[in-house]
Amino acid sequence: MTTTGRRALLTAGVSAAAAAAVSGCTSEKPAPRKPGAAELEAERVARAEAALRLRSVTASRTLLERYDAALAAHPALAPRLNPLRRSVAAHAEALGEGGTTVRPATAAPTAAPASTSAKPTASPVPVATDPRAALKELATAERTASDAHTAALLTAPPEYARLLASVAAAGAAHAYLLTEGARA
Repeated sequence: MTTTGRRALLTAGVSAAAAAAVSGCTSEKPAPRKPGAAELEAERVARAEAALRLRSVTASRTLLERYDAALAAHPALAPRLNPLRRSVAAHAEALGEGGTTVRPATAAPTAAPASTSAKPTASPVPVATDPRAALKELATAERTASDAHTAALLTAPPEYARLLASVAAAGAAHAYLLTEGARA
């Protein structure tokens, strides 16, 4: 091969490389990047935590509705129930503070918790006409919410599990105060 042939070959190679580089700079959009295994796992964990938080907040809000209904049906119980109701409202707010919204790119947002600091209002929740029976119903509702929070401990992340444990313990204490504590 002559020097001219080598130069021509080298020039052709450089030209081909330049053409390949220029063709890579087109205005076409690149194909969407497929999320990796770590990203998919992080999204799964975030969704699971958001669902757990939503269930926990819902259990506390349901209990709060029971208190509101009992207070509406038996205003004479207000001195006894108002401190417990305020505690339940604070628990519902604390349980929802981390948010129940999932915001990964592939996820649709879920509902954020509503305010739990509203004043007691009439509710369609049925309440016993006897004040003692109403207190027993509230104690049962406290135990149900406490059991739900305790069951959620198994899948909760550590910090949220500590909060759930505290709220579950408070619910058990409220149930005692609503029933056994009244006899003391």
